[in-house]
Amino acid sequence: MSADKPQDTQGKAADEKPSPPPFTTPRILEIEAEVAATRARLAATVDELTDALDPRVQASRAVDSGKQLFKDAVSSDADPKARTRARMVLGAAVAVVAVLVAARLRSRD
Repeated sequence: MSADKPQDTQGKAADEKPSPPPFTTPRILEIEAEVAATRARLAATVDELTDALDPRVQASRAVDSGKQLFKDAVSSDADPKARTRARMVLGAAVAVVAVLVAARLRSRD
């Protein structure tokens, strides 16, 4: 507390004027509640987007997806459609790598 200003019982300086009570109506309170709810939803959306766009999270999802794809391709208890899809995707990936390696070797000659 400052020694140069006397304090009243509520901790305010004696020379400060008490603030008038804010003007409120039920409609103003309703709008303020809507704004607060909108801010909360916006903050939650921003947090979700931040998490979804984090490179570490994306890399982790890609690794998990690749593991599941390989598991579907080699597992005998996988759904036949998932097994076929996984084998097609892995086959296409191998073909792309083979084409890139062939192009690289050809460009060296």
